[in-house]
Amino acid sequence: MNNSKDKNNINTSVCAVIPFYNEKETLHKTLNETCKYVQFIFAIDDGSNDAWQEIKLDRPEIKYISLGKNSGKGRALKVGFENAVSEGFEYVITLDADLQHEPKYIPQLLERTREFDIVIGNRLYDLKQMPLQRRLSNKITSFLLSKKTGQKILDSQCGFRAYSSKVFKEVKTFRNGFEAESEIIVIAARNGSKIGFVDIPAIYGNEKSKMRAMQAIIGFIKVLFS
Repeated sequence: MNNSKDKNNINTSVCAVIPFYNEKETLHKTLNETCKYVQFIFAIDDGSNDAWQEIKLDRPEIKYISLGKNSGKGRALKVGFENAVSEGFEYVITLDADLQHEPKYIPQLLERTREFDIVIGNRLYDLKQMPLQRRLSNKITSFLLSKKTGQKILDSQCGFRAYSSKVFKEVKTFRNGFEAESEIIVIAARNGSKIGFVDIPAIYGNEKSKMRAMQAIIGFIKVLFS
């Protein structure tokens, strides 16, 4: 499945993991744009019921995996990571399918993997587009994770990331909800992984957040005190 075509001038073993849930309107564009920067995509359907198959993008470099039911973003990521590792990819990009993450920034994330094991998009350098409640929650969780990990965590909630696959040999278990992305940071830092950041724009449209506030808070607290 791996190939040697160099799309980013950084390395030739890069895949993307894109979890999606009822993103029919934006999925096609996300996948099409991401294909420009990676060799392969694992698109993880987290139990969508919006008939997304009607606009399914059939390309040999995309593998669709259905979880059958809505299990949570953390579960979808875990399945994607397992597939990426089993196929031998060296680097894994994660991004959302709702167009909040622009694939054109993938090369910048990959560039920093020369120095870091995990590279995360940082949207907090320019807060004009981020809703107030998201700013507050992100600043608080980023501060707390910085204290817990001993590393400066600038944007703990951004799912646009580049990982060295060696991280997943150490990070074995994830929670199933949105808090999984915080758990990855904690476990990876505990195992000595270096975490870096790249500034990216904060993009918010008319999409409805799938994050349930109270459930996310409880999940984060569990991660913080684990």
